Amino acid sequence: MKSLIAATYAPMDSKGSVSTKIVPQYADFLKRNGVKGIFANGSTGDFASLSIEERKEIIEAWAEQKSPDFFITNHVGDINLNYAVELAKHSADKVDAISTLAPFYFKPNLEKLIEYCKAIAEAAPNIPFYYYHIPDLTGANFDMAQFMQRAKEEIPTFAGLKFTQNNMIHFTQSRFYGNQEFNVLFGVDEAFLPSLPLGATGWVGSTYNHLAKLYLTIKENFEKGNNEFAADLQQKAIEFVNIVASYGGFNGGGKSFMRLLGIDCGCARYPHVTLTASQLQEIYSKLEKLGIAEYLSK
Repeated sequence: MKSLIAATYAPMDSKGSVSTKIVPQYADFLKRNGVKGIFANGSTGDFASLSIEERKEIIEAWAEQKSPDFFITNHVGDINLNYAVELAKHSADKVDAISTLAPFYFKPNLEKLIEYCKAIAEAAPNIPFYYYHIPDLTGANFDMAQFMQRAKEEIPTFAGLKFTQNNMIHFTQSRFYGNQEFNVLFGVDEAFLPSLPLGATGWVGSTYNHLAKLYLTIKENFEKGNNEFAADLQQKAIEFVNIVASYGGFNGGGKSFMRLLGIDCGCARYPHVTLTASQLQEIYSKLEKLGIAEYLSK
C-alpha cells in the first residue's frame, strides 16, 4: 500500500443504524480524488461503538469495491480476542490486508501483545497483517523496533505498521527497521509534510476523505523544492482539523462534513456529535476565508 489511504467513516442512516448503500458512491468519490485505498472499521470508523455484526456488514460492502489499484484494509481489533479472531476469519477472503491495534482496557505487555497479534493473523493466513500503533488511545506505547523484531519471528504474514504517533524519531526507526523490510504507513495527517523527508510513501488518515487534493499538492511541491508553499498548505490542513474539531470534536464533525462534499455518511454515534446544516455552513465560510475550501475533495 502506498500513497493516500482514507480512514473511512462508518456509513449510517439518520437514526444511527448502519446503512451501507452509500459505499459504492463513497468509493468512487475517493478514487476520483486520488485516494488509493481505505482503512475501514478503525478509529475514524467508530469501531469501538459498533457491534461485531455491524463491522462485518461494513466490510462486506467495502469488499465489493476492491480492485488491483484500490486497497481494502480492515481493522479487526477488539478488546475481546475471540471477537478479533472472528472478524479476521470473516475478512480473510474479502480484503487485501487486516490490521489490529492493541487491547486498550486491560493493557498487555509486549509478550502478550505478540500473542494477541499472532492469534489474529493466523485467522487470516493468506493476507498481510499490519499492527496499528496508536499509543495515545491504547496506552500500548512499546518500542516498535522491538515489536517488529518479535513480529518478524512469530507472525509469518506480518507486513508492517500503521504508525499513528507524532514521534518522528520512532517513525524513522520503524521505517528503516530491517533495511526497510516492512511497509510503515504514517498515520498523523497534521504531520504529513514532516514525514516526506523521512521517506514516507504511504499514509492513512481521516482528512484524506476531505482534502486529498491538498495533501497531493503538498507532496508535489515538496518534491519540486517549493518547501515554503508546502508548509503553508500543511498549516491549512491543521487549521481544517482545528476548525472542524471546535464544533464538538473531529470524529463527528469530520463525518458530518462529508455531507458538504456530497457523501452523506449519516449521523455520528455516541459520544460524537452530528453537526447541523447551519454549523456546516459556518465551517465552510471559515474555510473559504482561509483559502482552504479550494482544496476540498470534489
